[in-house]
Amino acid sequence: MRASAREWITVQTFPFFSILTVMATPSVDWYFDFVSPYSYIALHRLGELSHPVTYKPVLFAGLLNHWGQKGPAEIPAKRRWTYRWCTWWARELGVPLRFPAAHPFNPLPHLRLALACGSRPEAVKRIFEWVWMSGEHADDPARFGALCSELKVDPARLSEMKDALRMNTEEAAARGVFGVPSFVIDGEMFWGADAVDFAKAFLTNPSAVRNDEMRRVDSLPVAASRSSK
Repeated sequence: MRASAREWITVQTFPFFSILTVMATPSVDWYFDFVSPYSYIALHRLGELSHPVTYKPVLFAGLLNHWGQKGPAEIPAKRRWTYRWCTWWARELGVPLRFPAAHPFNPLPHLRLALACGSRPEAVKRIFEWVWMSGEHADDPARFGALCSELKVDPARLSEMKDALRMNTEEAAARGVFGVPSFVIDGEMFWGADAVDFAKAFLTNPSAVRNDEMRRVDSLPVAASRSSK
């Protein structure tokens, strides 16, 4: 009986605990927009994460509108800094990057194309490369048509992705995402390509975020604010 009981525990219980382990593994949702050079750089860092990543295209402009923010390219001094910094940082990381001929551009077709491809990692990677490696115009209709053909997507289908993109963007905003790229892991949000290390630390040990000091700074009162005038 004892041997049989041990055999039952080995055969029946261990798979059960394996299922629990899988269920307890946090998901990594990656929110990105092709207009963002930081999203492109983050793409090259996804392999550093120890968990599978779910790709979620969102409209950055929609997030800006939701939170009442301006994008980096809408502030001339910040635009110049962003372009310089991303060009330098990409070189330091060994990431091939060349800004498109005009930036910012309208990324809606690219985002819808990604969704039409099921947001598959290989398709998302190809679209990012198409935008960020050639130095060509990202909104050139002939080039974009060729990209759709390469990915075997009829451009007429892209309008069907409108609602899916809106839902992704609304979902991101509801989860506290205010910029791209952002990662949401087990309810915690990590913003920016430079937040990959922070996300890795959380995946290794949740106390990197869930500790008394983090809870304290989360609830700090506001001592002063700008006038709305």
